[in-house]
Amino acid sequence: MEPEAPLMNGMTEIEPIDDLNPGRRDLLRGAGTLAAFLGAANAASAQNEPPPDRVPPAKPGPPLPAAPFGKFQLTRLIAGANTIYGYSHFNYVFSAAMAEYHTTARVLSFLRELERAGINTWQASWSERLETDWLKYKEQGGKLQLLILSRPTFNDEPEMLKRAVKLKPLGIAQHGASTNRFWDMGELDRSLDFLKRIRDLGVMVGFSCHNPLEVEYAEEKGWDVDYYMTSLYYVNRPRKEFEKILGGETPYGEIYLPSDRPRMLATIRKAKKPCLTYKVLAAGRTVNSPKMVREHLEVAYQGVKPNDALIIGLYQRYNDQIGQTADFTREILAAG
Repeated sequence: MEPEAPLMNGMTEIEPIDDLNPGRRDLLRGAGTLAAFLGAANAASAQNEPPPDRVPPAKPGPPLPAAPFGKFQLTRLIAGANTIYGYSHFNYVFSAAMAEYHTTARVLSFLRELERAGINTWQASWSERLETDWLKYKEQGGKLQLLILSRPTFNDEPEMLKRAVKLKPLGIAQHGASTNRFWDMGELDRSLDFLKRIRDLGVMVGFSCHNPLEVEYAEEKGWDVDYYMTSLYYVNRPRKEFEKILGGETPYGEIYLPSDRPRMLATIRKAKKPCLTYKVLAAGRTVNSPKMVREHLEVAYQGVKPNDALIIGLYQRYNDQIGQTADFTREILAAG
């Protein structure tokens, strides 16, 4: 889903720069932070340079704690795919760098490292690249399960669902952009036709949301869905809502308001259906240190239901994000 970037294992932790305090925006300090990160990354890369067709290896581990998901079991940490296919939620330069790095060979290597770390499920938006990579991965004996997020255009393209189901996913979810569009028009019930088409394909039915009210509406109406995909941040608010909150202005780019997180977590706890929660690390905006990453994971795991899971984007290029995030998950869930 997002570029979650905990620092290198063994790297000296760097105090996060407080972007909310202009007095602490020190250019030299920021440059030092970047230099320290790149220096550690380059040193580790030189010591353990993977072959050009592979991502760096993940720390191996036993299967992560799992939760029931229909007739299946999902590890409570699910890997997202935004970092793999170039949906950075920052800008086109970062997105292009991510997509360029992840050749098909590296995607297959990445999926095998997820298995190695004890993760059993990958969640990805449908694309032709996903189709190619996933089929090749399964041909090679890959054991991961797949959850597909439809594209916003799928509601008007019935043939695409039939194509997506050929990848044999556990479930397919309506894209959150479609959900938000219908909600903002006052026509959320227009989702029902698409959700029924998913049901008719014989896979589990998902409903992706950014606004807690969308989940609450579906719950109140008793919609025939099997799970929700719930963003901890309502990044797709209508512009007028942001202007009202921010005194008439709207900053450039996506906005992640800390107050959104407890609101969505409260809705998740009340929902009868399983929730797969994403944007846990605010699309990479809360990853300035391992401590920060762990804290945000802990808040999310403690805030959702025992049978819910988190979807985390993992970018294995510079350090072992897969192994580190899996270890954090084990520690947090073991502590209760």
